[in-house]
Amino acid sequence: MALLEVEDLSVTFARRGQRAVHAVDGVSFSVDAGEVVGLVGESGCGKSVTSLAIMGLLPKQPGLRVGGKAVFDGTDLLQLDDRSRRDIRGRDIAMIFQDPLSSLNPVIPIGLQVTEVLTRHRGMKGEAAAKEAAALLDRVGIPDPKRRLKEYPHQLSGGMRQRALIAMAVACQPRLLIADEPTTALDVTIQAQILELLKELVRDSGTALLMITHDLGVVAGMVDTVNVLYGGRVVETARRRPLFRQPRHPYTVGLLGSVPRLDAGRGEKLNPIAGSVRDLLPWPDGCAFAPRCARRIDECVGEPPELVHAHDGRSYRCVNPEPLPGMVPAPREEETA
Repeated sequence: MALLEVEDLSVTFARRGQRAVHAVDGVSFSVDAGEVVGLVGESGCGKSVTSLAIMGLLPKQPGLRVGGKAVFDGTDLLQLDDRSRRDIRGRDIAMIFQDPLSSLNPVIPIGLQVTEVLTRHRGMKGEAAAKEAAALLDRVGIPDPKRRLKEYPHQLSGGMRQRALIAMAVACQPRLLIADEPTTALDVTIQAQILELLKELVRDSGTALLMITHDLGVVAGMVDTVNVLYGGRVVETARRRPLFRQPRHPYTVGLLGSVPRLDAGRGEKLNPIAGSVRDLLPWPDGCAFAPRCARRIDECVGEPPELVHAHDGRSYRCVNPEPLPGMVPAPREEETA
């Protein structure tokens, strides 16, 4: 059994007099112990809302509806009360947020924020907690950790703040780590250092990692299994190498084709996906990606596409997928009539 099994997760925001927004619409995936799983897609596709729903961190408000299951080691996280969730968060499941400056408390020193986790979940206090906090900062590559414990978030660089967040996340050696765009606000050099740090932590401790990102370079470098999201649904799932080598869903093809290449000729244009995330079709009316899709056919509209499970272990949600090399596409009905 997988460490985390998400089944038919849905998150809906409804307002009186307005159309309900299905931010997450039937998402299913699993994460095994020691595995790195990616949730990939453009901004607005439901990646972060999925992670917040799993962690129980969505703001409680009228009109919010969360459905489905998120089973962690046999326990459905969505059915827990607030106290039980707090016991699991930080101890068994931890999260690294994309903006460290807004995630850290600006008026509390870094040391107190790290030791709070140690006190809450490991029962450490005083000198023992401070010593462990310094060791955690040193482990994540922050120089002069004892001095940094007394500093405030604004006194640290962006890379150091992200490292401090990672130190807080791994303080209790969680079994599952959720990283939500952990390198978004960092320059390229610091990005590489943070990703290498995450890989070391996963390798050394056997922690499972759910990596949420829009950066396919991050996916290529560290993810084992990739889940591509669009319009709140998973449209393709595959192991990393097959996905990059032979993507099947047109959206995945578009994401890979829009990445700048170092071997591109001078003056060669990029191949962006037409339109924007807002140009989507409601899933009950067909494929949400149909308005932007270069492979759209009549069957794409009318009914939502079923999830196709291929023989190679991958799955995709498309009635006219990208053909594999050497495959002859099946003739359409009007061509055989």
